[in-house]
Amino acid sequence: EVQLVESGGGLVQAGGSLKLSCAASGFTFDDYTIGWFRQAPGKGREGVAWLSTSSGSTYYAEFLKGRFAISSDYAKNTVYLQMNSLKAEDTAVYYCAAEVGVFTRKYTDWRMYDYWGQGTQVTVSS
Repeated sequence: EVQLVESGGGLVQAGGSLKLSCAASGFTFDDYTIGWFRQAPGKGREGVAWLSTSSGSTYYAEFLKGRFAISSDYAKNTVYLQMNSLKAEDTAVYYCAAEVGVFTRKYTDWRMYDYWGQGTQVTVSS
């Protein structure tokens, strides 16, 4: 059974940093795209960052302007999201998701993903 478990969320002041983790089980990181998405209250789910496990290539939403970084530890089957220079508008529930295949533009759409974690709350105070 595929499972994704996020952790690392919390309350942080604007300008601060947080590192989220997504621990995967039930599959190996051979040929998946792992994505981080977020959903703020009253808003739709939006993509933040993606990683193609086969190549290690990473991709980011343009609005981030370099503030976040996605990385992985294949030995631990874990993907991370380092978030820096956090802003109040980054407040949301953050989810990791996994889907078979190499990243292409269609993987920026949350509807592509079959596997989701439960989410972790990130709150940035201004």
